[in-house]
Parts: sequence; structure tokens; C-alpha cells
Amino acid sequence: MPQNERPFDLLNRVLGQLVLIRLKGGAQIRGKLTSFDIHMNLVIQEAEELDDGQLKAKIGTMLLRGGNILYISPA
Repeated sequence: MPQNERPFDLLNRVLGQLVLIRLKGGAQIRGKLTSFDIHMNLVIQEAEELDDGQLKAKIGTMLLRGGNILYISPA
């Protein structure tokens, strides 16, 4: 990551790509980031819930509220 990169720069860079998201409560979601806003609300397509890295459930399209997100990582 470049030294002066901001969080939204990273989100713009991975837009349309697979990301791994950890939520409050411990849930992990993997899917394609299709859009986000200034509150870090995310729209994820082809979303899957993971349990210890293993597929737990296929969800499809989902909206994640920014306040519930602990971290977002390129997958």
C-alpha cells in the first residue's frame, strides 16, 4: 500500500473485485465489492458467509452497514 493512501483509495482500487469483510459479532463475508458510500456502507454481490474460511452459506447480493464492519481486505 502506498504510504499516503487513504481508506477510500483502497476501496476505489478494489471496486469490482473480491473482498473479505469481518463484521462485529465475528461473521466473515466474501464477495465482489460493487459500490460504497462515505459512511462505508457496502454493496456486495455474490456474497458468501464463511466459517473458519469454509463456505457456510451463499447469500447473493447484500448491503452491509458501515458501522458493523471491523475490516475489509482484498481477497
